[in-house]
Amino acid sequence: MQKKQLAVAVTSLLSISSVQATTLYDQEGTKLDIYGRIAMGIAGGGPEFDSAGNKVDDGAEFVDVYSRLGFRMSHKVTSDLNAFGRLEWRFTGDERNTDQGFNEIRQSYIGLASKQYGTLQAGNFDSLYYQFVSAPFDVYLDRGLLFNSTGLQSRGDSIGYYTPELNGFTSFLQVKHYSERGLTTAEQSSEGEVVAAQGGIRYQQGPFKVGFGAVENVVRGGGNGEMLYGLIGAYSLTDQLSMRLGVEAQDNSDIYGGGFETVGLGGTYSTGPWAFTADYYNVDRDEGEESNAWAAGAYYKISSAFDVFVELADGDAPGMRKESSADRTYWLTGARYHF
Repeated sequence: MQKKQLAVAVTSLLSISSVQATTLYDQEGTKLDIYGRIAMGIAGGGPEFDSAGNKVDDGAEFVDVYSRLGFRMSHKVTSDLNAFGRLEWRFTGDERNTDQGFNEIRQSYIGLASKQYGTLQAGNFDSLYYQFVSAPFDVYLDRGLLFNSTGLQSRGDSIGYYTPELNGFTSFLQVKHYSERGLTTAEQSSEGEVVAAQGGIRYQQGPFKVGFGAVENVVRGGGNGEMLYGLIGAYSLTDQLSMRLGVEAQDNSDIYGGGFETVGLGGTYSTGPWAFTADYYNVDRDEGEESNAWAAGAYYKISSAFDVFVELADGDAPGMRKESSADRTYWLTGARYHF
């Protein structure tokens, strides 16, 4: 197996996005695919105390593990230009939520893709910072990723653009608009109308890839109003072993605090239908204690559509250390069916 093939195999086994898809329609340049997954598990453990110091129950529970259903659409406009769209829902599959049904529109966007000029998209989609920078660490189904993920100043009212790959380089830019339109003075936020921008560049060549990004992490999007930076890369040492290393930092705010520097190191080993992951993080907070965290997982692919898994994660967050490390370790085990 070549290294490029290894990357595809590991992604198919570990990615939280479904890689299975069935084509419903494919004629005259128009294509419609349906995809999804049903994932069930049992979870338990984790901190016995919340961030406020209150004791909480950490017993075992039957859970849904981010089941979803989606459609991908595309239409060939010219030999170089394609129009595309994507719509994806998340649902809670372990309960009979007849009053709820789908509980989240996870993706809903449209765009134009050109091999010569790049890709432009608008709507509700994973942040481009995540797609081009922090994604190498997103190998866990649930907890385990400490770098910023898919929703970072994204997921709705967003426009993004990324260039075609040129000599291994791809650059990206995205803006998200927080509007006050239609709100009364009492309903408006103290920050008012805000536009949050993010951008960066990725270099990918053979078994090596590295991405750098910067995000205006505004308060209305859950940030502290300061800049966030990330430099994250991955390298396939052999056909079976890949490693990842990253640093993410955010400036401290005089009003909201929130400054930190996170360093992460991890790896994935695959052999046959098996894959194993392990990651370690050190988090140095500007206002607070330094902490360490780790995560590990094992995954077995029974078939191309069905896999089973077990994951462990110790967040080791300050203020939640009243228990021993063994007591606060979160665990999850279960199975997924992809379609």
